[in-house]
Amino acid sequence: MERVPQQADAADAQGAAAGRARRFVVGGCALVVVAVLAYWLGGIGGNGEGAAPVPSATPTPSVTLTVADVFKRVGPSVVVVQAGKSLGTGVIAAEDGTILTAHHVVEGTKDVNLTFADGTRAKAVVVSSNPKRDVATLKPAKLPEIVVPATLGGAVAVGAPVVAIGNPLGLTYSVSTGVVSGLNRSAKDGDLSGLIQFDASVNPGSSGGPLLDARGLVIGIVVSIADPGGDEAFAGIAFAVPIGVALGGGEGDGPPGGPEI
Repeated sequence: MERVPQQADAADAQGAAAGRARRFVVGGCALVVVAVLAYWLGGIGGNGEGAAPVPSATPTPSVTLTVADVFKRVGPSVVVVQAGKSLGTGVIAAEDGTILTAHHVVEGTKDVNLTFADGTRAKAVVVSSNPKRDVATLKPAKLPEIVVPATLGGAVAVGAPVVAIGNPLGLTYSVSTGVVSGLNRSAKDGDLSGLIQFDASVNPGSSGGPLLDARGLVIGIVVSIADPGGDEAFAGIAFAVPIGVALGGGEGDGPPGGPEI
């Protein structure tokens, strides 16, 4: 007769233990849920702060552009310059359509004709010219519907990549690439110092065109080449007037040596 109460007490004890176990499991699950929620909420702006920024679907573009991107950006700013029998290149350097080119391209003629990238044709007048720097500025009588001025740069480093856009030998809107080969150069038989030496291919018709850095900024105006063979052909050495000088930064003693292109 005493065994029955003992079995009942054991059953009650087991039931109580099971209940405590269930409560422990439920409590543990609740703690896990709370921890997960706290972690998640913290990731999107815990401590009362706003939500964390979401990365853009489009990656931030690199400062350095591809050559194709440089041409796409600056090509609309490049102009074909026909001055009498002289062919050259120019670059739109201001919102009002002012064009920079080489002095020797427009020297000795008032008949200056421009062709813009969109096909617009216009007459132009020379508004300023500096033979000592071999640079000139032109004012078009007519502008294209959309004027796209190039962005002017500054700093140049030896070994840095460069892009030249111009009209060599009449091949309009040609692109060539290279590097800055040297700084503060004086071309052969010339007295003008401070030139940028580069090895991107240029030829007659390239003069006045922009020399660009890897960000598409104009760092110089192409003016001449070295010509050891005397045949006015590119030999791997070309020269550009730094853009700061082209815009009026100082005086020179004479035009660059070597053939004017």
